[in-house]
Order: sequence, then C-alpha cells, then structure tokens
Amino acid sequence: MKNSNSSFMRWGIIARHHPSAFLLAAQLMSLVLYVAFEGVPHGSFFLSVFGTLVLLLVVWVVIRSPAISWIAWIIAAPVIFLSLLSWLLANPTLLIWAALLEAALYFYGAGGLITYVMGDDQVTTDDLFAVGATFTLIAWGFAYLYLVCQAWSPGSFAYGTHPQEPLTFLELLFLSFANLSATGLSDIVPISSPSRVLVMLEQFAGVAYLAVVVSRLIGLTIVRHQDKGTS
Repeated sequence: MKNSNSSFMRWGIIARHHPSAFLLAAQLMSLVLYVAFEGVPHGSFFLSVFGTLVLLLVVWVVIRSPAISWIAWIIAAPVIFLSLLSWLLANPTLLIWAALLEAALYFYGAGGLITYVMGDDQVTTDDLFAVGATFTLIAWGFAYLYLVCQAWSPGSFAYGTHPQEPLTFLELLFLSFANLSATGLSDIVPISSPSRVLVMLEQFAGVAYLAVVVSRLIGLTIVRHQDKGTS
C-alpha cells in the first residue's frame, strides 16, 4: 500500500512539473488508437472518449500556462456536449460544429504553450515537451479545420486511391502533419479555394513556429553553454 501511494505521489509530481509531457504522450497515443480502432465496431465511440480525455488535458495544460483558463473551459464545454450529442443523435452536423470549436481550443492551447515557452529565460525539460505538444496541437487544429472545410465544401481534397470520397480524419491529420512539418510527403491535394487557403496558412504557421519558437530554444541553449564556459 505504501509503495502504491509513493508511486502515485511520484506520478503526481511529474504531472505537476511536466504537464506538457502528458499531453504530448496522449496526442501520440491517439495516432496508435486511430489505427487500432479503424473499422472496429463502436471504435468511433472509444476514440471519442479518448478524445474527450485529450481535451481535458489541453484545458489542464492551458491552466498551467499563462493563458486565461476560463476561455479554455468556455470552448471545451460545448465541444464535449456537441460531440456526445452528435454520437447519440447520429447527427454529423453537430460533429462538424464540435470540430470547429475543437480546432479553436487546440489553437488556444498552442498559443498558451508558446507564451509559456517564450517566457522562460532558460530551457527546461518541460519546455522541450511543450515544443512537441505545441506542434501536435497545431497539427490537430488544422486537421479539424480541414474536416470542417471538407464538410462545408465537398470535394475540397483529392486523394489518389479514392478521389471522389470524403477523407477520414486520420487522412486529414496525415495531410496536416506533412504540411506543418514542410516534408511535402502527402499524397492528398487541396482542390477548392478554401482548402488551399487553409493549407497555405498552415505552411506559414509551420515556418513561423520553427523560426520563432524552436530558434529561441536553440539560442537559449547556446547562451547557457556559453555562460557555463565563461564561469
């Protein structure tokens, strides 16, 4: 019993000092779950439940950041309600509105983490986790925007194997990661004007993220090593 309590306290300390690590782990775990539950009966329900947990993690990280926490709750509450209602009523329109709000929450969480990282004078372990978590939040946010764009403007994206069918969220997330990382490995092509604008905005966000956030961490690391060398 004592060992279990000490283990729980240890994880509590880690969570308090590295909240971004838990969010990053949950986001990466989502990728595995998308594959594991693809085509499985009631798989969408389990993914929705896990997605709700990720949403709560985003709110928790926002609370730990300089961002205003009540704004995150105002966005997150309708997302959870609309997601549950859309699943109960089998109404895809509600799910699209939930996706739009979820994108807003992810972008707000990313902004909070960027503010947190930029406010530090030295690089910490949690800063590194925050950089990774911010990247995934931006990627997920644009993936949800692509989902909304596809729903409001059918045929916005073309995919080689099924050009006439709507893309799954995992396929749109793949496009988002390829676009944000500037690897250019995606075989999904934006066709409509709104989808092309979204892709261009994500390309700009990816370049700006590398130029501002990552370069700042590299600069702080170099300065720290220089200070150690002169001391």
